[in-house]
Amino acid sequence: MATIWADADGLHDDLAAPADLDAWLGSVGVQLNGVGATQEESLRARALRDSVRKLAAHVTGDQRPGAASPVTTVDDAARTVNAAASWRPIAQLRLDDARLVLGADAAASSVVAGLADVACEAQQLLSGDPSQLRACHAPGCVLYFTKTHPRREWCSVTCGNRARAARHYQLVRSARGAREHTER
Repeated sequence: MATIWADADGLHDDLAAPADLDAWLGSVGVQLNGVGATQEESLRARALRDSVRKLAAHVTGDQRPGAASPVTTVDDAARTVNAAASWRPIAQLRLDDARLVLGADAAASSVVAGLADVACEAQQLLSGDPSQLRACHAPGCVLYFTKTHPRREWCSVTCGNRARAARHYQLVRSARGAREHTER
């Protein structure tokens, strides 16, 4: 879900091209075995990401416009995640020198198998304790996070600092406005 993020320059997509998908899969520990993602696999990854974001928004009650997913319904999002989970290679019996061995289906690319693993992890996250998944409500943030500490309210220290600075600015501005109003 965190491959869509925002900063002062606007929204960014870390899965804009197949090479970006390769880099991201490598960063999360998926071995690509020297095979890069195709354009179709890149589109599948973005559809999976957008569907997971739609489901996360549903679970958290998130209505932030900047975090909105292009997936139109929760049912469509669930279907996409479930379909992606089904891409997992299925163990198959095969004959190897007159001996039966159990091996993964070689038909699925390592990219598709990695996306299937991501989809299965998303299923577990989204069907777990809904109070642990949160939308970060720091100004300008579009990320989700899992609440690992009772006092955690933001996705990162940076967002926490941004939220506190915005709150302080609002207090100072309100106090200044009240003071100017009473002086008139």
